[in-house]
Amino acid sequence: MTTQLYTNARIFTSDTRRWAQALLVQDERILYVGDAATAERLRPNAEKIDLQGRLVVPGFVDGHAHVIGTGEALGQVSLWGAKSVEEIQQRIKKWDTQHPDSARILATGWLHGAIPGGVPDAGMLDAVVPGKPVYAFAYDFHSVWVNTAALAELGITKDTANPHGGTIKRDSDGHATGYIDENAFYDIVLPFLDSQVSQNEHETSIAAVQQAYRETGVTTACDMGFNETDLETFKRADKDGTLTSRLIAYWRVNNTGSMEDNIAQVQRAAALALEHESPFLRVVGIKIIIDGTIDGCTAVLGTPYADGSNAEPIWTLEELAPVVAAADAAGLKVAMHAIGDESVRIAIGAVENAVAQNGPRERRHRIEHLELVDRADVDRLAALGIIASMQPVHADPAIGGNWRAKLDDHRVERGFPWPWIREAGACLAFGTDSPTSPHAPLPNMYVAATRASALDATAGTNVPDFALPLAESIEHATRDSAWSCGAEHEIGRLAPGLYADFVVLDTDVLATESPATSIRRRQVAVGCSHVGPALTVPRK
Repeated sequence: MTTQLYTNARIFTSDTRRWAQALLVQDERILYVGDAATAERLRPNAEKIDLQGRLVVPGFVDGHAHVIGTGEALGQVSLWGAKSVEEIQQRIKKWDTQHPDSARILATGWLHGAIPGGVPDAGMLDAVVPGKPVYAFAYDFHSVWVNTAALAELGITKDTANPHGGTIKRDSDGHATGYIDENAFYDIVLPFLDSQVSQNEHETSIAAVQQAYRETGVTTACDMGFNETDLETFKRADKDGTLTSRLIAYWRVNNTGSMEDNIAQVQRAAALALEHESPFLRVVGIKIIIDGTIDGCTAVLGTPYADGSNAEPIWTLEELAPVVAAADAAGLKVAMHAIGDESVRIAIGAVENAVAQNGPRERRHRIEHLELVDRADVDRLAALGIIASMQPVHADPAIGGNWRAKLDDHRVERGFPWPWIREAGACLAFGTDSPTSPHAPLPNMYVAATRASALDATAGTNVPDFALPLAESIEHATRDSAWSCGAEHEIGRLAPGLYADFVVLDTDVLATESPATSIRRRQVAVGCSHVGPALTVPRK
């Protein structure tokens, strides 16, 4: 039995009693959190660790992430911050020059606003890499931009049909132009790329993201939309004891257009939830994508975009309601991607149907993103107990220009309305949606507390009245994210009986007069995460 007493610290618990002086850990669980004198009486022989006045917070629980994708993105061409086609071309060309033997080039993070008209084409990539396949994922990971060699490798021709809920953009002659979005991206491009990745490469990706999480204080990630390949990678890492952050996973359910096939996917998820539950890997629910993004004009709106267009939902209410009801009856948690206000109403309607069909039971269903939502619908989702899972980094003003231009009316002033969720009494869970945004939690907290940019200090603010206090933002990214996936009795707070998942910051970001500015002003070092090897308490 190993016991440590952490003292001389400011401990933010994300619990009812927010602050403590000492933390007593026995093996991998918290024995006591409170005053130092009581802790010493409880275990007078404990190993004492002086934290030298530093700030301790619960380990961050990323409420919405794509874990394997985050690891993969760490090894791809970064297009984050590129402001023009020319800059994107330069970065891709440079990477190709440095990796001449690569079979293909994968890049991530381009913004629609960097492309004239927002829609790129293959010729722009052919100009710098004509003979090798290039796949450039948009920052929101809802579309991909490819060159001619990639189209050939994918086998996309004039005769390739658009899948349900997705589009292969074509010219007037019917030829693919190199821009592929939504279910065409998910059903055609991603499965092909997955088939080209070896087991060793998958393991390298998960090792990379685990390292990144250790360095930034993420002790749990909710994986939103894993598949069979991801599952096998997760299982191997769990069996080998190499997971150093806990993974709580939601199985991706695609709309095939067949109700029988859709329900079969739910049944597969229910079986996985029974098969896979360990301290470091749990399957708890399903993930459904109802619409796309505002940047790509594929989010479903109640009022059309500024150019008069609108999008059709990937799932109509008639298609979605039976799937949500089946998952609800099986005890699964349902996470529904809904960015536009009309798609939010579809998600709420599906939960209403499940409640009417299945009667009283505990539910932890959630809507992901809710970038544009009516105030009245916030009250509806709160009354139904629906969790709002939101990502502050998506509101970063440095990436918001195209988002605002696509709406171009009063709606931009009600984007990402986190205080509405809190006022309505709904649970608000924060995450990053990495790799669509950086995975580090502290920049996420900075945007939440300021509505300013973690990427560009000159970018101004985005509806600053919707900012939240920093301490509350941390609670949404720890306690509330844990609650959203049913893990509140294990993680998310520093309280007796829970896992001792915590991080120590070298800067007390909660002690200054303007707390969030200290995150922006300097790099805050993170250490002493309590899970994983080479840390204070080795994994059992």
